[in-house]
Amino acid sequence: LFVDSQIVKWNVEAAIKSFKGDKEAQAVVDRIDVHYQPGHGFTSMGETKESDGRYFNSDNKFSKDRFLPVGPLHCETAQLIDISGDKMKLVHDHSVLSEPHDSIIVRRDIIKTRQIYDMDESPNAVKDPAESGVFRNGKKVTVKLTSQAPAFSMREFKLKKGDEVTLILTNHDKVEDLTHGFAMPKYDINFIVNPQETKSVTFIADKPGVYWCYCTHFCHALH
Repeated sequence: LFVDSQIVKWNVEAAIKSFKGDKEAQAVVDRIDVHYQPGHGFTSMGETKESDGRYFNSDNKFSKDRFLPVGPLHCETAQLIDISGDKMKLVHDHSVLSEPHDSIIVRRDIIKTRQIYDMDESPNAVKDPAESGVFRNGKKVTVKLTSQAPAFSMREFKLKKGDEVTLILTNHDKVEDLTHGFAMPKYDINFIVNPQETKSVTFIADKPGVYWCYCTHFCHALH
């Protein structure tokens, strides 16, 4: 109920009886208040054939006053509700990005996470530091780099003004969460590369000069 700021649990069979004129049928089983104006709702496994009726997530709108205004975009609220019994219970309340529109709840056992990437899955992976270098095809230049804590495979690389540069970086570390970063502030470039992952960025080298490139994520004592 958007205006009432409530989630309502219905008995569908009783609702049908009430619609047909049964004055004794109690269609509404329970109500629970949320903060505020629920705009979108999602049930556990509700987007699959295995919907289990255990939990409901209420994505709420107009709830900005619940949190400190720490920036121009104020967070709003999502609330997780146990709907398995006749009486609903609020089990979790958390902030979400403004104007929440979509959520999904799935069982933990079907989430198959990986701790590191598979280098073979990236056709652009720089698999050996010896493959590093600057490769020119007219004005189009490819810079290939690897990173392994605490260093990049090349200390510097040189380009020409006007080059269209594609920089490819592969993280050679295999330790979970040993993320590297690559930043070139004067060109507004900043990205991360997780263990065994490959990332790339393309830019036009249109500013003559010397520019620092550095790792933004602490990776080693000599970082």
